Amino acid sequence: MSGIFRFSGDEDCFLGGSSMYLSPGSCPGVYFPARKRLRIAAPTVFSGFEEKQTSIDVLPDECLFEILRRLPSGEERSACACVSKHWLNLLSSISRSEVNESVQDVEGEGFLSRSLEGKKATDLRLAAIAVGTSSRGGLGKLQIRGSGFDSKVTDVGLGAVAHGCPSLKVLSLWNLPAVSDMGLSEIARSCPMIEKLDLSRCPGITDNGLVAIAENCVNLSNLTIDSCSGVGNEGLRAIARRCINLRSISIRSCPRIGDQGVAFLLAQAGSYLKKVKLQMLNISGLSLAVIGHYGAAVTDLVLHGLQGVNEKGFWVMGNAKGLKKLKSLSVMSCRGMTDVGLEAVGNGCPDLKHVSLNKCLLVSGKGLVALAKSALSLESLRLEECHRINQFGLMGFLMNCGSKLRAFSLANCLGISDFNSESSLPSPSCSSLRSLSIRCCPGFGDASLTFLGNFCYQLQDVELCGLNGVTDAGVRELLQSNNVGLVKVNLSGCINVSDNTVSAISICHGRTLESLNLDGCKNITDASLVAVAKNCYSVNDLDISNTLVSDHGIKALASSPNHLNLQVLSVGGCSAITDKSKACIQKLGRTLLGLNIQRCGRISSSTVDTLLENLWRCDILY
Repeated sequence: MSGIFRFSGDEDCFLGGSSMYLSPGSCPGVYFPARKRLRIAAPTVFSGFEEKQTSIDVLPDECLFEILRRLPSGEERSACACVSKHWLNLLSSISRSEVNESVQDVEGEGFLSRSLEGKKATDLRLAAIAVGTSSRGGLGKLQIRGSGFDSKVTDVGLGAVAHGCPSLKVLSLWNLPAVSDMGLSEIARSCPMIEKLDLSRCPGITDNGLVAIAENCVNLSNLTIDSCSGVGNEGLRAIARRCINLRSISIRSCPRIGDQGVAFLLAQAGSYLKKVKLQMLNISGLSLAVIGHYGAAVTDLVLHGLQGVNEKGFWVMGNAKGLKKLKSLSVMSCRGMTDVGLEAVGNGCPDLKHVSLNKCLLVSGKGLVALAKSALSLESLRLEECHRINQFGLMGFLMNCGSKLRAFSLANCLGISDFNSESSLPSPSCSSLRSLSIRCCPGFGDASLTFLGNFCYQLQDVELCGLNGVTDAGVRELLQSNNVGLVKVNLSGCINVSDNTVSAISICHGRTLESLNLDGCKNITDASLVAVAKNCYSVNDLDISNTLVSDHGIKALASSPNHLNLQVLSVGGCSAITDKSKACIQKLGRTLLGLNIQRCGRISSSTVDTLLENLWRCDILY
């Protein structure tokens, strides 16, 4: 009998017993002789005649199993699970098909969500979740984040989930070395409604586990495999053959997965796969060529760390003309992405709207210009650590981009130098650009801002961070031509920007400005806050951390005639702000949802306690 029900009854991992005893009321029709409570003062001569109480735990596990599976509802099963670990173990081993048909609950829709992390992730807790959620709507989403080799989640815990949670649709298994194909196969057989599966750092899972998923979970639409050293090409082939509802797949750092698996998957599923993410895999240009030929439905493509892919791979992917629906492309640390490959992608993807290039060291301004001329639907371009791109490539791209470009971002590109202020620059129009972000480009200065200000006159979101070459003059040139009103301005780390810039921003754009970040601008003083308080009407996010502002500036904000409705205020690292600002901060706190007063050494602990007590709606960092 024990083999039939898959338990032995004397497993070492569930020790302990029950203290529940049979009572006359629990079994009607059965005679129980009356029992009297022993008195403490009873003569010791009668101690040898004490009545021996009978425990239900003396029953074999097979009998307990038959009793427990006949409980009238899920609530009774949950209550019995609280008796002991032994009973919880038995209850969690009962699958829905083994529950007596006459007492089965209506199966839940699976709207409950549970998450276990670190030391809380154990087989025992999983068993409790499996039993407890069955009568409360059914478990629909389960996330388990283990603690590596110390993880206490094994196949036993997954088996309990499989038996008790047939409505499970979303499962995430992270960092669980003790979980193997056995546990995943149990899930696959008992939870056929799985739609989203995330496997990360589970070395015990191999192709066999994925084959079980493919054979049983036909509704699978989203699959993530990350750092699973046991998964190889055969598993991907099984997924490609059986999971016709698959719409998104992400594969990262799986050494046994190569061109054979990836190419087969994309050739088989390219007509319905929409999102493909390939990171740090041992694949070549063959896989990219297959994407280019068969990826008819692909809209989002992420290619990161593919060192085996050369220029030809990207060239074939673009010239295959199969990526007609591709809208978003992200390429990072791929040596094969060159000017030639970028031009081919632009020509072969007519609907391309978003491009992100990170650490593509062989892409230059020539490639950017070619992309601008070919990708006429491009709406946003993000460049980071692309050091071969210089100021002329930047200028060429902006001069040739289509009328749909709305966002441009440049970060950590060391090849950018400032324009010569004496040279004549063309004055094209880029009226569609709404968002401009330049971060940590040492050579970017005032002349470059002047160039941008000449034709980017409808900017609403400006981010200039960590630019030591930018001064008040450059920012003023960028602002003067703007005719729609800035909404967000971020000048953090621009150490040569002063109160004059803030005054100009508040006067010209005070009615539209909502967010202003001046973190680390060493020359900003109380004069900036006076200007904001006087001229800004809609600002709700203000960051003046690590500046020279003092109590006088905070007072100016609190007494603003425009009745500022600040929601987020950050003054971290402002050593000139003291306890004197307590009343003003409390006044501003009527609308605040976030306040940062970290590293304000002259604000005492008593003031912090008062703010914590009075501004109970506000999240305070101190």
